[in-house]
Amino acid sequence: MTATAEMGPVALIGYGAIGRIVAAETPVGAVLVRPGRAESARAALPGVAVVASVAELGEIGLETVVECAGQGAVAEHGEAVLARGMDLMVISTGAFADRALFDRLCETAGRAGSRMLVPAGATAGLDGLLALRERGLDSVLYTSSKPPRAWLGTPAQETHDLDSLTGPTVIYSGPAAEAARRFPKNANLAVTVALAGLGLNETRVELVADPGLTGNVGRIEAVGRLGELTVTMAGRAMPENPKTSMVTAYSVIAALRSGTAAMTFP
Repeated sequence: MTATAEMGPVALIGYGAIGRIVAAETPVGAVLVRPGRAESARAALPGVAVVASVAELGEIGLETVVECAGQGAVAEHGEAVLARGMDLMVISTGAFADRALFDRLCETAGRAGSRMLVPAGATAGLDGLLALRERGLDSVLYTSSKPPRAWLGTPAQETHDLDSLTGPTVIYSGPAAEAARRFPKNANLAVTVALAGLGLNETRVELVADPGLTGNVGRIEAVGRLGELTVTMAGRAMPENPKTSMVTAYSVIAALRSGTAAMTFP
């Protein structure tokens, strides 16, 4: 992925809230969807190939596949995409909390000459974090604050009365790896920050339910030998999916248009 040329048409895995925004703003040549969703995808995307397998994607000849379907899609389709020489842009980086999966994907990409591309997502400051890492990081804390409704359907609902919160409440505090496993739809950015910083076990994460918020707020605080970094991104939540910020989709669009990714593996 170079910084000099905009990408041509891409393929999407998934056509949900993020996929629809990406498809509206970026040339898309194919979409891989789950059984039962092909008809609606074809109706919404006339002229775009709607397929049910990575093998079909490979026959179309596109260079880049963008995952927009969750951690399960990374595990299910990632190796097959990379093995066919296509680059894979991953939004659901929480899948990388499974170190064995991450290592397999990197090995497959290395053999096939393909790459995994990680956009910034709904955060900022990854460039500064990567720079600090070059001379050593002492600590990295990532805090993700969202309205209580964004934590419905997560372990937080079992331990807190989300409807009755009167102020910011920490619902998880611990390493990034565990955050991604326990909150797979909320903590992808925790893993993205960890990959840019101290790793999955040493990067600290706090997840906060805040009734005073209407959108989602991510904050990185890092200390290293070269200096300190504090950066906050406050993004509007997707109306149909309050767990995700709108800017997540546009980080993909920006990466595709500029030909750059925040991180590239292997």
